[in-house]
This record gives sequence, structure tokens and C-alpha cells, in this order.
Amino acid sequence: MAGGVVLRAGGVVLRAGGVVLNLRRLACSTAAGIWPVHTDLPWNTSPVRSLHLGTNLCAGHNKWSKVKHIKGPKDEARGRMFMKFGMMIRIAVKEGGPNPDFNIALSNILEQCRTNNMPKASIEAAIKSAEKTKAGSQQTFEARGPGGCVLLIQVLTDNTTRSHQEIKHLLHKNGGALADGARHTFNRKGVVMAHGEGVCTERALELAIEAGAEDVQEAEDEEEKPLMQFLCDVTQLKKVRASLEGLGMQIISAGLEFVPHTPRSLDQTQLEAASTLIEALNECPDVVRVWDNIQASS
Repeated sequence: MAGGVVLRAGGVVLRAGGVVLNLRRLACSTAAGIWPVHTDLPWNTSPVRSLHLGTNLCAGHNKWSKVKHIKGPKDEARGRMFMKFGMMIRIAVKEGGPNPDFNIALSNILEQCRTNNMPKASIEAAIKSAEKTKAGSQQTFEARGPGGCVLLIQVLTDNTTRSHQEIKHLLHKNGGALADGARHTFNRKGVVMAHGEGVCTERALELAIEAGAEDVQEAEDEEEKPLMQFLCDVTQLKKVRASLEGLGMQIISAGLEFVPHTPRSLDQTQLEAASTLIEALNECPDVVRVWDNIQASS
């Protein structure tokens, strides 16, 4: 990976810009203040898990999207956000029961509610009312936008036909269209976002290994302060978050994300058009979240 770092935890081989480090010797030498370099031998490279630390590659990882994905909602939007969380809670309870210890979907939603400071009373009310109210349904629409970017649009609705027509209209009006197969551009992952001040590349890799993460990537918030995104299997989200907290990381958020593995580079004009489309989609009452694979051209 150009300009990045790859760690193979099974073969304990670290690649850094063409330099290869053997972690078994690295651990011993680090204690002595030495960073040795070794040759990448075939018997040292059978991986159990690969970790990649790279600069901003995709949505949520680059400057164009940092406000959209990281900055909290404005005050006037918080009520709508909490209402949608309440609907998501009711769906999860109906499908898997009210105990988050045995309902991973509910557990992940409650994690998002707490991260976004949803009042505890509102959370409890949504759980208790789940069996008495119509929960609605959750759908994900696949689409393409300006410059060939790919979008996943998560919708929560009590009228699927209405939502489908509204999403189709917004896409058509703003240079997009529904498109089958867009989901294949993304992987479903658990994502833990943490403050990255004072965390160097080597320490980020160590934290990822110790916490059981699959991947760690650098990002920035809207004030250009460093952040670290730790990616993991969806079933390991709670464990990875708890492990990172135990290791002293200050967690900003944790939840399930669609993480793009094929970013799409857009020029400034295309970025502006894509931003207008995504903003219009997010203003739709039925839309919970929009994911994209956009990367700003350098």
C-alpha cells in the first residue's frame, strides 16, 4: 500500500514505506531503544490478520467528508435524530427482544444512542413501547451520484412505496439515480473513532493489535485535529471499544458502518454536486444515513 503501513499479525511482519520490520525482534529491540530492519523472508509472511494504516482513502476518511461524518448534528436536527433512533430501537426489539446482551442489533443501536447523547429516559421509553407501536421497516437503497460516486441510503419508514418514490425523485433532481450493485463497493464493519493526538503510527498499530481491530486509519475532524478510526468485525465492536478505552484511548463514537473498499476520486465541481445531493437526501425525513465512497482529488 503506497505511503502506508501494513502489519501481518500472524507472520509478525511490518511493512513501512518499503521497509520491513519483524515484530518479534522489534518488541525486544524497542525496549532497548533500537528499531532493527529485517528482510521479508517467505516463512515470515503467513498472515492471521492484516492491519493497514493509511492516509485518508474513502468516505469518513478524507477532508471532504469530515464535517458530514464527524461533526455532530446541529441543535435543530437533534430531535429528528432521536426520533429515528427511537424507531430503530423499536425495530430491533421486535426482531430480537429487549435484552441487548442477547440482541446484538439492539446493543449496537444503544451504543449509537449513548454516543450521540440521547437521553436515557427516551431510550427506555422506546424499548418499553416497542411491543405497543408499529415499528416501521428499514431499507437500504443503492445509488450512483455525480462523477460516478456510489451511495448507500439507509431509510426507516412506515410507507416503503412513498420512501422509494421520494428517494428516486431526489436522486433524479440532483444528478443521481438508483443503481443495483452499489452495495458491493462497501464492507459492513464496526468502526470505533478515537482522538489521535500524540498517537504515532507505531503506537496506533500496537493499539489495534491489542484491541483486536482489523484495521486502523488516520482521519481528521472539522478542526483538522487528528483522529484514529479502528475497524473491526461487526461482532467485535463492543469488545474493541472496551479494549481501546482500557488502553487509554478517548472514544468519540462507535457503531456499524458501510466502509468503502473502492474510493471514487472527484474533482471540485463533482464534489460540490455530490455534496448538494447528499445534503438533500439527509434532509428527507425517512433517511437515517447516507454512505459514500467519495475521495477528493489531490
